[in-house]
Amino acid sequence: MDEALFLSRVQFGLNIGCHILFPTITIGLAWIVAWFRIQYQRTHDEAWLRTYRLWVRIFALTFAMGVVTGVTMSFQFGTNWPGYMNRVGNVAGPLLAYEVLTAFFLEATFLGVMLFGMQRVSGRMHVASSLIVAFGTTVSAFWILALNSWMQTPTGHTMVDGALVAQSWWRVIFNPSLPFRLTHMLLASGITASFVVAGLSAWRLLAAPSDAAALKTLRFGARLAAVLVPLQIYAGDQHGLNTLEHQPAKIAALEAIWQTERGAALTLVGIPNEEERRTDFALVLPKGAALILAHDRDAELKGLDAFPDHPPVAPVFFAFRVMVGMGVLMLALAWGSQFWLRIQTTLPPRWLLWSFAGFTFAGWVATLAGWLVTEIGRQPWLVTGILRTADAVGPAGGARLGASLTAYIVTYAALLVAYMVTLTHMSRKGS
Repeated sequence: MDEALFLSRVQFGLNIGCHILFPTITIGLAWIVAWFRIQYQRTHDEAWLRTYRLWVRIFALTFAMGVVTGVTMSFQFGTNWPGYMNRVGNVAGPLLAYEVLTAFFLEATFLGVMLFGMQRVSGRMHVASSLIVAFGTTVSAFWILALNSWMQTPTGHTMVDGALVAQSWWRVIFNPSLPFRLTHMLLASGITASFVVAGLSAWRLLAAPSDAAALKTLRFGARLAAVLVPLQIYAGDQHGLNTLEHQPAKIAALEAIWQTERGAALTLVGIPNEEERRTDFALVLPKGAALILAHDRDAELKGLDAFPDHPPVAPVFFAFRVMVGMGVLMLALAWGSQFWLRIQTTLPPRWLLWSFAGFTFAGWVATLAGWLVTEIGRQPWLVTGILRTADAVGPAGGARLGASLTAYIVTYAALLVAYMVTLTHMSRKGS
């Protein structure tokens, strides 16, 4: 891999990796904030009003961070990856435009009413504005996932005079992997937001144990996570079946299946050795991979030997295990906490509050790991079977890319630290 290609990939990966953190919160948090607003409208309880006012500010801050990081990301299509738009812009461009026209404008318009119109419009109109913003975030996710899914499993396109164009927009948008990726992402956002709510509420209770509103939102976040994590496990299983059908090389890489075989074992832990085509220090479960991936202990799974072009094994292998491992930990905390949060009426023990506080941004870890599996697992293709990553990179030199990458790292590190400190400070104050 040449220097320009490597640095361009790292820079775009850093940019989109930082950006995805914020929509992952806002998509789920928008619906949670709307629920808080509905509860206040229904009960006129001042505790719900205080809860809403705190969380709508957190939502607004997170939304703004997503916009800022998203704008800089879009520039890189032209500066770092001109071959992408030159080759598939007739498909990618309209999908990105649909996202702006049908979702972002919707969010931005009613976000103003949601933030500043509570005393200026009727209660029902304000509730409606909150719901429209939440709906807008979901529609935005739909269009972005439609494009990303098409890049993974492209359908509905054709070549006209040497240019790739959409032959059927229905097949482009509703490509084979969209339902699974969209469901997986929406559930991931809901889980991430629920742990943010529970974690920041726990931070508040550590400082002010008598805050009844914080205890209420802690219970809400933990209960929501306890429901969503099992649903995510099922959705992930269905997503895996779809990936096995349409992207078997990705499955072979994330499970480090080197040779095509029946009844492949599941490698729980190990260190992939791509040069020797084996997994060192492997702890395996016999026939486990065939059972989990194909739901058949004796099913044949294609190995990496079946694919002349396949993704790098180690990053996909480790990222997948981080994602699954974090999911298991979140499930254990969400379910294990229900005794103290549902049965006991007193303040939960401090160790439990510290556990939720420590898991405030656990959803970010799982989301980033899953994103690495998705994007690295598609390599060496930028658009599977249509455009290789190496063929889309721009002419920028290594020195220029290195300088801009350094600037991105410093800027995003500062933004992330400031964001996390601000959120914990707001939650500790309770306002």
